[in-house]
Amino acid sequence: MKRKLIAAVGVTALTAALAACGDDGSGGDGGDADSITVWLMDGSAPQPWVDELTAAFEEEHDVQVNVEIQQWDGIQDRLTTALSEDGTVDVLELGNTQTVGYANTGGLADLSDLADEPWSENMLASAEVDGTLYAVPWYGANRVVIYDQSVWADAGAEVPTTRDEWVEALELIDENTEAQPIYLPGQSYYVMGGFVADEGGAFAVEDGEEWAGSLATPEGEAGMEFYRTLQSFSEAPADIDEAEPQQSVDIVPNQEIGSWIGLGWEAAGAIAAIEEAGGEADFGYFPVPGKTADQLGNVFLGGSNLAVSERAGNPDLAMEFLRLATSQEYAQKFVDANGDGVVPNRTDVTAEPEPGSFAEAMVASADVGFLPPLTTGWANVETEPNPIKELMTKALNGDDYQTAAEEADAEITTRINRE
Repeated sequence: MKRKLIAAVGVTALTAALAACGDDGSGGDGGDADSITVWLMDGSAPQPWVDELTAAFEEEHDVQVNVEIQQWDGIQDRLTTALSEDGTVDVLELGNTQTVGYANTGGLADLSDLADEPWSENMLASAEVDGTLYAVPWYGANRVVIYDQSVWADAGAEVPTTRDEWVEALELIDENTEAQPIYLPGQSYYVMGGFVADEGGAFAVEDGEEWAGSLATPEGEAGMEFYRTLQSFSEAPADIDEAEPQQSVDIVPNQEIGSWIGLGWEAAGAIAAIEEAGGEADFGYFPVPGKTADQLGNVFLGGSNLAVSERAGNPDLAMEFLRLATSQEYAQKFVDANGDGVVPNRTDVTAEPEPGSFAEAMVASADVGFLPPLTTGWANVETEPNPIKELMTKALNGDDYQTAAEEADAEITTRINRE
């Protein structure tokens, strides 16, 4: 899962890149009786946490831990190669939407011995295939609404607790300020997916032994209609997403934007860009509102899992390393080291973010996070041209929704069932 889509997506504290303990490359020295090789993704953990964990494991087991930092770009090919070879990697990080695919190809070891740990239920779904655990949750992250507090104050707008109040706030900003009430590109399909989930719908549903696109439904249309309502307050084109141009550094620092929907690393990027230009960010944060005040809106729950290669050089040591890294002790240390900027992977880990912080808004939404279809073929759906993005652009441009959605569903169905 690429960072531009979900941060996996990370949050503010995850933007600091790890310094590699080994090389950053495509191969390891797993298989050495005196070492294990661990692949972590660039930006996924604070270096002090990595250092403490590896030192503790090395002392306990008298082995060397080689941590190799991988870049998200091109990771699918490197993972495919590594998981087909003996001893290249022992423990590896996977984006949560990648896990099912690699499990289905036989690349990941069975981790059923860890199934009884108190994992976050929402995160656990991405680590299991047919009731078997092939990875364990490591961290989660999700989008929130980032708003310019001074613009909202000038408009007399208050932080909303429902969708209707959200729209009312945007109307006040539109009427009383020169700011763009919300920056929302036409193709932010994970944002739209949350609105579909609010209605009880999904991008695709299981149909016997296969999957079928499910946007040509009342739930899909209602979710897209609310997206259209929000997008009507934006000047963003209908045929772009949040990554090109990058909303956090190309748009928000250079325009007067009342609000936008983003991840923690995007908020941090925008703040840095504004300050570099000599300005001062005045951001506030709130969870995506739901239809009623007693239920927050669904948000895509990004994040990462940790797994053991089926062809690990040292499978027993790999399992022990994974057990330690995701234990209550080190999971709590991971959350603390990130400044509460991640959603915890375990129910016995506490996150106490600063009041008014991005993390506070993010953690509030964690229990209503949604995931796309957890199947190998989902990656085919996200390949450009993405049929969900194309549907959104057509709907925003006034095309008949049902016709466009039926076309999108047909393409989703074809792609998602292709291995």
